[in-house]
Amino acid sequence: MKLIAPKPFTIESGKRAVLLLHGFTGNTNDVKRLGKYLADRNYTVHAPLYKGHGGGPDLLIQSQPAEWWDSVIEGYDELRNRGYEEIAVAGVSLGGIFSLKLGEERPTKAIVTMSAPATAKSTDSLQNRIIDYAINYKKLSGTYDESVDSRNKIAELVKMPSLNYLQNMINETSEKLNVINTPVHILRGLEDDEYYCESADLIYSSVNSRIKSVKTFINSGHILTLGKERELVFEEIYRFFEGLKWKE
Repeated sequence: MKLIAPKPFTIESGKRAVLLLHGFTGNTNDVKRLGKYLADRNYTVHAPLYKGHGGGPDLLIQSQPAEWWDSVIEGYDELRNRGYEEIAVAGVSLGGIFSLKLGEERPTKAIVTMSAPATAKSTDSLQNRIIDYAINYKKLSGTYDESVDSRNKIAELVKMPSLNYLQNMINETSEKLNVINTPVHILRGLEDDEYYCESADLIYSSVNSRIKSVKTFINSGHILTLGKERELVFEEIYRFFEGLKWKE
């Protein structure tokens, strides 16, 4: 079966702009429903697709975390070039830590993190994500052969040496969280790995924002924007943005 690759998307719907960032091994489908929800409520949204994401695992392992970050900056600049002066950012998982990194390096109206990592995970854990991605991609594309495609064999084919660099990016971002003073809303799922719940507490205690908050969704796992409480997540993000003092 031929898979249709996800693409970046933009929905212009109002003067308030939000940059939406997906997760590691994810794609813009992670945030598409959230984007439509916000656009229906007069927010302009743009979601970049990180280089190497959304296609086969061979493309992913050939890409670099620095290139993923470049995709984030390009997305931010896309909104700037369209004339939006106030840009909020919301990201899930890796997109969450990228949202914080953006807040450290560029003017942001506000930041929403969802299941963001705040300390480096083991490279084994990240590598397993890539292996799972490769297996799922093969299954979806109809090229998976159980007799040939053992997990160990696939693991040999999708090794990604740049994961150490990704760890460093996460650590460096966390070390500078105190420079953030824009409003920050931190979302987490109680059914997610404890690591991400602890990361939420670390982010909350580290940012220097006068307006900051943590919200826990008790029946949600890691990708909050796709989980069974996603409509509550969308409403929570919308209400947070509505509570800000925008220029208009």
